Amino acid sequence: LMRNHGSPRRYEYAILGTNSRLDSIQAAILDVKLRHLDAWTEGRRRNAKRYDELISALTPGRVLTPFAPDGRFHIFNQYTLRVEGRHQLRAHLASRGIPSEIYYPYPLHLQPAFAGYGYGPGSLPATEKICSEVVSLPIYPELPDDHLQAVVAAIAEFC
Repeated sequence: LMRNHGSPRRYEYAILGTNSRLDSIQAAILDVKLRHLDAWTEGRRRNAKRYDELISALTPGRVLTPFAPDGRFHIFNQYTLRVEGRHQLRAHLASRGIPSEIYYPYPLHLQPAFAGYGYGPGSLPATEKICSEVVSLPIYPELPDDHLQAVVAAIAEFC
């Protein structure tokens, strides 16, 4: 039951548990892959900067991009926007063959694992609003600039 936090289905967690699946073969692969981590991180950061540049030219305030506080930097495992109408945006992107994802569709305080803490819908309105607006775009290190531009062009059509 503790495996994957007792998850009965994707993105729903029943209890606090673990997510630990590293075996010796995976460890050997990870040993090789870690050598590329800095380059992959730099590629994602480069693509995020390009997204930032292109998206900032869109309707101000309509699409909010991720940021890092001063003195910090983001590695952009995901590039997650905030936008009202995120399901409509996802449908628009999909109609153009552009993938997107909602990685965290439910705020933690509404997960079954945290039900005993007394928080329910409406308890954390800012969290719930943000959670209803997030959508992640392709950000892998090798993302070609023309693909990135196509993603932003599709977002511009939506806006």
